[in-house]
Amino acid sequence: MLRRQAGLAARLAYQLGDSTTPARELVVMAAPGVEPERIATAIAQVKANITAATERAKTVPDHPPRLVAVSKTYPMEAVLAAYAAGQRCFGENYVQELVAKANDPRAPDDIEWHFIGTLQSNKAKVVAAVPNIAMVETITSEKAATLLDKALAASERPSLLKVMVQVNTSREENKGGVEPGQCKDLVAAILKNCPHLEFAGFMTIGQYGRETPPGEVNPDFDLLVKCRDQVCAALGINAQSVEVSMGMSADYQHAIEMGSTNVRVGSTIFGAREKKA
Repeated sequence: MLRRQAGLAARLAYQLGDSTTPARELVVMAAPGVEPERIATAIAQVKANITAATERAKTVPDHPPRLVAVSKTYPMEAVLAAYAAGQRCFGENYVQELVAKANDPRAPDDIEWHFIGTLQSNKAKVVAAVPNIAMVETITSEKAATLLDKALAASERPSLLKVMVQVNTSREENKGGVEPGQCKDLVAAILKNCPHLEFAGFMTIGQYGRETPPGEVNPDFDLLVKCRDQVCAALGINAQSVEVSMGMSADYQHAIEMGSTNVRVGSTIFGAREKKA
């Protein structure tokens, strides 16, 4: 048991962005609304919560939970403050904002970007060219996957780009994602026709505002895990090697207890977003 906990702790440290080597010294310039100390405290608390939730989870998957700090609409100074606090993986929803931050001369060499917004077909080339793009979590069609694959081939990227299939588990009309029943065919198409993509798993947002009483399970999370297991069984893939990205600021701990390997936390780390006028 102690050996299992020690191994889990080491894997968690790697996934959460902690490092045994000193981080590159950064000078975080002041910006309106950016409080580096508060951001650092929030990240430490979120990581502690992730570790605790992982220990409560019934099973430990091959991929310990990864923290993606959702930095959309926040300035680059907020990203740098989080980086200085040990965070390495950041998520962006908007292509233009992702491109601007990834190409910012202050961006550290080892930062990782996840694209978590709608991938429009005409933006595939742009996303493929983003420096340090590590994952696209929002593949919803074979067309989008194919265009992204072709863009990567043209870019001569040295490594495969990880992608997730977004699933509309709550079946809300205003939400992106494929129907659960369409997942198998889409994953099969990616595996067969997209040699520059690495299928990494499934992502869902879940119903906004859904409250899960203690002792019960979130049906959206439960459906995503079942979808992963069914698709893997049908295609002969080891389910434990396939990630499930679910859980945000309000429910990431419960999501981890249900098996999430990738949580997207924004406002809890960076503070409330300003509402658009």
